[in-house]
Amino acid sequence: MKKQAGFTLIELMIVVAIIGILAAIAVPQYQQYTKKARFTEVTQATQTRKQEVELCIQKTTVAAGCDGGTNDIAANVANGFSNVVDGIAVKDGVITVTPVVANGIKATDTLILTPNVNDNRIRWDVSGGCLASKICN
Repeated sequence: MKKQAGFTLIELMIVVAIIGILAAIAVPQYQQYTKKARFTEVTQATQTRKQEVELCIQKTTVAAGCDGGTNDIAANVANGFSNVVDGIAVKDGVITVTPVVANGIKATDTLILTPNVNDNRIRWDVSGGCLASKICN
């Protein structure tokens, strides 16, 4: 008779344990990755407003007064801006974006962009709840 070959129960249990450990590490990392990917759409929604604020600052030489609905900046939207952005507002050049609550992104994950004018160059400083959640850095 031919001897049957195969894996023992302990070998199979070790393989299952290794897969379980790898899954425990990989799943949270994947969830964070997908949140960051979704939040990229929120960041992209600010591009037009950033350009409008930059033009306003070039015209007026200061960020003060660069508000939504004035100086060729689109009006503020409180609810339902897009499928990823709930609201977007501009006040004195500062852009505040509230994301749509979905897929792990919370209402507190706001994105705040502040223009920093130095030597006729504008640098955008990022702040808001998205930094604490580590999805916009």
